[in-house]
Amino acid sequence: MSLPPEKASELKQIIHNHLIKINIHGKIRDVLAETMREDLDPGHSSLSEEDFLRALQRRGIVDDVMKDLHFSKEVPDTELGLQNTPKPATHFIDKDPTKLKKTNMDPARRYLYLQVLGGKAFLEHLQEPEPLPGQVCSTFTLYLHFRNQRFHSKPVPCACEPDLQEGFLLEIHREGLGDGSKMADATTMLSICDPVHLVLIKRDTSSETTLVSSYFLDWRTVLSSPSGKTSIAVELLGVGVECKVTAGVLNMSLDLYPPLSEILSPDIITTQQSLERQKTAEKERLFLVYAKQWWREFLEIRQANQSKLVKIFAQDENGVNRPVCSYVRVLRAGRLLESPRQAARFVSLLGLEKAPVVGGGGKQEQWCSLLAFLCRNKGDCEDHATLLCSLLLGFGLDAYVCVGTKPKSLAHTWVMTRGTDSTITFWESLTAHRYLHQAIDPDAPPLAPQPRPSYPYRTIGCVFNHRSFLANCQPSDAVELCSFDFHNQSQWKAMSEEAVGSVCSPGSTTSLPPLPPLCGPSLEPSAASNQLELELRYLVVEHRKDLGLATVWDDHLSYVLSSALAAYELERCTGTSCGNEEFQDAVRRAVPDGHTFKGFPIHFLHHNARRAFATCLRSPFCDEIVCCRGDHVRLAVRVRVFAYPESACAVWVMFACKYRSVL
Repeated sequence: MSLPPEKASELKQIIHNHLIKINIHGKIRDVLAETMREDLDPGHSSLSEEDFLRALQRRGIVDDVMKDLHFSKEVPDTELGLQNTPKPATHFIDKDPTKLKKTNMDPARRYLYLQVLGGKAFLEHLQEPEPLPGQVCSTFTLYLHFRNQRFHSKPVPCACEPDLQEGFLLEIHREGLGDGSKMADATTMLSICDPVHLVLIKRDTSSETTLVSSYFLDWRTVLSSPSGKTSIAVELLGVGVECKVTAGVLNMSLDLYPPLSEILSPDIITTQQSLERQKTAEKERLFLVYAKQWWREFLEIRQANQSKLVKIFAQDENGVNRPVCSYVRVLRAGRLLESPRQAARFVSLLGLEKAPVVGGGGKQEQWCSLLAFLCRNKGDCEDHATLLCSLLLGFGLDAYVCVGTKPKSLAHTWVMTRGTDSTITFWESLTAHRYLHQAIDPDAPPLAPQPRPSYPYRTIGCVFNHRSFLANCQPSDAVELCSFDFHNQSQWKAMSEEAVGSVCSPGSTTSLPPLPPLCGPSLEPSAASNQLELELRYLVVEHRKDLGLATVWDDHLSYVLSSALAAYELERCTGTSCGNEEFQDAVRRAVPDGHTFKGFPIHFLHHNARRAFATCLRSPFCDEIVCCRGDHVRLAVRVRVFAYPESACAVWVMFACKYRSVL
C-alpha cells in the first residue's frame, strides 16, 4: 500500500520530531564509538552495517525509538461498505482524553497544557437526575480562547458535578516580528498578560443555548512551579444579574512543555500582576475624569442634549463597566466571509435574545464580549451591531455603531458607513437590510419635494467605533434631519482619539478581552440539506397518511426548486434579485397543461426537521400544499442549507405541489 505524498510527508515529520525528542543522533554516536572500541578485533579494518544494527538492537536503541509510536488498526472502508474516503496517514490511540498527545508538539515551541479535571458545586443542577444511556438531556460545553487559538470540549450532561474531562494544548508564541518560531522563555511569558478566556455554555434539549459563565484565567502562576505543573480550582461566577453569584467550580491543572530550566519566584509574578492592575486602573481613572469633563461640556452646549441617548460606558456579561468603544475592534474573517454584505448576512443569522431579567423594571443591560456572543450564537442588538461594525472595519469601510431609537421610543443600535463621496448608509445588523440616508432640509420651502425615509430609525444620540466617539449636538436628534459631517464641531462633539485609544486600543489595558478569530462552518451543507430533506419527506408522508391521503413525489420538480432557493439566499446576501426568470420557465415546463402549481418557501435559522415542519403547518398556504387533494397530485420539497462561520446557518425550505385542475 502506498501513501499519498502529503501523508508520507506528515508521517516523516512525526518520526523526525520523535527522533529529535529522544536525542537519537547523540545515542547513535555513543553506540558507534563504543562499538568501534569494544566489538572490533584488531584484524577488522571496517565496521559493517549489520554489525552496527546488531549493536543498536543490543543496547535497546531501536526499542526506544518504537515504543512511543503506536498505530491503531483501521477497518478498511470496503469491509464496512463505505465509499473510499481519504484518511490521515497515522492514527494515534488516545484512550484518555486528558492525556497529552506529544506527537502534536513542535519541539522548538513552548506549550501550555490545560487540563479540565471535572466540575463541582453547580448547585442549580443539584436535583437533576442522572440521564439514562441514549437519553437526550441538557449539556455543558466549555469554550476556550488564548492568543488566536480557539477550542471547545465535548458536551457533557448538566449535573451538580459535571464530568468535564478535557485537555487543551495551547501554544505560547512570541508576537515580535520574526520571533514567532522562537521558544518563549520565562521572562517573555511573564510579560504575556493575555488570559485564557473560558466560556461555559448550557444547551438544553431543544438546542437553545444559555451563557453560564465567562471567566478570564491568568495562567502565569505555573511559571513559579518547580515541576512546571500546578493545580487550581477556578470559581466560575454567573453572568448579568448573577455576576456576583458562584455558578460552579472547575478543577484544572496547568503544565508547561518543555519545562522551564529556571523558574520564577512567586513574588515576581505577584508583583508583575499588581503592576499591570495598577497601570490599568490608572488609565481607566484618567479616562473617567476626562469623560466626566467632556460630558459637562456637552450638556452646556444646549439643554436638549440632556435627553439624547449618548452612551459612553456599557456593562459586559460580568457586570464590568467598559467604554463602548472597547466593544468594537478591526476584525478580519480571512476567507470565511467574502464581502461586507455577506458579513451583514452572517451577523443577521445569529439569534436575537435580550438579557434575562429577574423580576420587573425594564431591560437588563448586557453587552457581551465577542467570544461569549459567538459561543452562545445569539445576543441583543448591541452585540450584533458591534460585531457587524468590527467586520465592516475589517473590510476597510469607515463604519460606526449608532445609538438611538426606533418607533415608540425603543432604544436600538445599528451600524452606519460613510463613503468617500459622503454617502451615508445604514446597516440593520438584525436583518442585513441596508438603507441610504438622505437628509431632509428643514429650511426648504413648504412645497419643495423632500426625500421619504425608508429606514426604521427615529433618533440618533451618538456614534462610535474603535477609535472615535462622537455625540450628536445638533438642534434635533431626528435621524432624517441629521447631517453626518463629523468634522463640523458645531454638529458633532468628538472625544479625543488619544483618550479613547488609551483604554480601548488592543493591549492598552489588561482588562480588555482579547479578540478571538472566527471559526469556520461546522456543517457540511450538502449532507445537512439531504438529511433535512429526507426527514421532511417522512414527516409529510406520515401527516398525509393520518389524513387518509397517499403521497407521490415528483423528484424532478423537487430539483427544479433548487434554483429558487439559491436565488433567495443570494438576494439576502447582495440585495439583488436574479434567476427568477429561469426558475419560472423551468416550472412552466415541469407542470403540464391543465395542471396547477403551488409553492411555499420559508426560511429558518436551525435545521431541526420537526420544529421546521410544525412551523410550516401553521401557515395556511403551506398546509394547503401539504394536505393537497385532487387529481394527479404530485408533491415536491427541496431544502438548501447555507453554512456560515460560527455554526450559523441559513436554511431554506420550499414545499410545492402540482395537480390537475377540475372545473
